[in-house]
Amino acid sequence: MKLFVVPTPIGNLDDITLRAISVLKNVDLILAEDTRTSSKLLKRFEINTPMQSYHMHNEHKVLNGIINKFKSGLTIAMICDAGTPSISDPGFLLIRESIKEGISVECLPGATAFVPAIVNSGLPSDRFVFEGFLPPKKGRQTRLKLLSQETRTIILYISPHKLIRTLEQIITYFGGKRCISVSRELTKIFEETFRGTLESALIYFKENPPRGEIVLVISGV
Repeated sequence: MKLFVVPTPIGNLDDITLRAISVLKNVDLILAEDTRTSSKLLKRFEINTPMQSYHMHNEHKVLNGIINKFKSGLTIAMICDAGTPSISDPGFLLIRESIKEGISVECLPGATAFVPAIVNSGLPSDRFVFEGFLPPKKGRQTRLKLLSQETRTIILYISPHKLIRTLEQIITYFGGKRCISVSRELTKIFEETFRGTLESALIYFKENPPRGEIVLVISGV
């Protein structure tokens, strides 16, 4: 009766750890954010463990059923499409409920996109604040106002189609001279990191529309 939280590669499948492979092979069930995406990973490493879908749209509905599986004696691993479950991905709800029910929880170390992004940025990494995705609408301006006064390095996740608008909004509250690092397609063939000011980043990405998930690293005040 145990929950393993297992990070998976954020792009390059070779970044998976030996321990992660071992755990995924030996548990009774794997909870996957998208079974189609995860099946490619499992096939690559000859992992034949059964999978069950577990994502943000069904996690409340299936939670009790999963807890009952634990109570029947099953050992279960939880993975997301890329990175570590619960970090801007599903996972928190099940982890909290498992702890509440006395189920052992163990998180393996592994891939999370913001770590290589802040290290690559050249911005201070001794103290930083991870904000994940900004609120889509309600509370977005309030959050940006607060972050504009943040002294620590700021890390944000952003989808490519929202990058230009988000940079424009950030400039409104931060000004255009603040330093930024924009990392995309981390660990993949077309990995890119842009370093410069907010103004120069906006100009660059208007001319070079980005693809792939993006991590913004912005200097503090």
